[in-house]
Amino acid sequence: MVVHLTQRTDPGPGPVVGFVVSKGVGNAVTRNLVKRRLRALVHARLAVVPASASLVVRALPASAAASYGSLEADLDGALATAQRRLARSAG
Repeated sequence: MVVHLTQRTDPGPGPVVGFVVSKGVGNAVTRNLVKRRLRALVHARLAVVPASASLVVRALPASAAASYGSLEADLDGALATAQRRLARSAG
């Protein structure tokens, strides 16, 4: 999976989160399963995402066959990398 994290120009009450799960991941049932899993995982980690941030999580085709634990580990790693990049670009 790929995670993009940016600062919003119009900060609101909390972070904005979006998910991209293309047809390359699988059929509609598979895509919805992946989205539900990612939504639950991100919801549990909203406290570590800055309130003024926009977060986009893009599922890659391998996400369809990944277990919940594997998705969790991938998300944690990708989110940590995105946060480091955001801090580095902020100065």
